[in-house]
Amino acid sequence: MNAQLLTKLFGADGRWNGACTVIINADANVAPIGNDAIVTGGLKSFAPRLITGRIQADAVKFAAELSSLLLIQKTVIRQQTGDDLIKQTLSIVDVDHVAAIEFAELGALDRMGIAPPK
Repeated sequence: MNAQLLTKLFGADGRWNGACTVIINADANVAPIGNDAIVTGGLKSFAPRLITGRIQADAVKFAAELSSLLLIQKTVIRQQTGDDLIKQTLSIVDVDHVAAIEFAELGALDRMGIAPPK
């Protein structure tokens, strides 16, 4: 992806930005983050699944000098005891392998200088 576009979207000052989904031009795969289990009464409890190729990042930082995106992904895993286990994962992605970025809102258009549709 173009470094100038990433600079407009995430800034060049090294600040962390909010959530977005980064799509990588790589083979996709689905992998469990934890263990699946059978609980009381034969009900199945499935561990969260991680879909590679699409990284749903909770925080993003563009490191222009490293030509990479730093992505923090937070996963909350509910334990059988009722406690939550919070796992944070750092992914460092080469900007040449970023195919697309999805945002949940239209604020990214303002950062690019484009008026949102009416």
